[in-house]
Amino acid sequence: MITVELAKTLRDAGLRWHPETGDRFVIDKPGVDEDVYTVSEMTVERHDHPSGTILGFNGTTEWALDSVTADESLWLPREDQLRELLGPAFIGLTRVAAGERVVHTVTATIGGVDRTFAAEDPAIAYGQALAAYIAAALA
Repeated sequence: MITVELAKTLRDAGLRWHPETGDRFVIDKPGVDEDVYTVSEMTVERHDHPSGTILGFNGTTEWALDSVTADESLWLPREDQLRELLGPAFIGLTRVAAGERVVHTVTATIGGVDRTFAAEDPAIAYGQALAAYIAAALA
């Protein structure tokens, strides 16, 4: 899973979230951004209104939390979502074991150049590649 910091980098780069069942998120406020929630028809439901999307908490006892707006939430995209967002820029993913350490490397074409992004968690490597891809597209 990507870190909150990487999720903020992606959001600040321009990645927008349209909550779907199965999406993970944190509440984007200091002191409460450690609990990860999942959009689910049973516990956290998406409610679309003309004024924006509300994430309603059903039957939860989480500090009397009823709902938050999507804008108050920070999406933590999964590995498959990050790969899909890279689209045709994605070239490949490699996994190399070096002793007990495993490194995943994502290769993507960004700005016409093949670049690599390595991390122990493949989702983080994908997230780093996507952040660079978005930045290059906006430059």
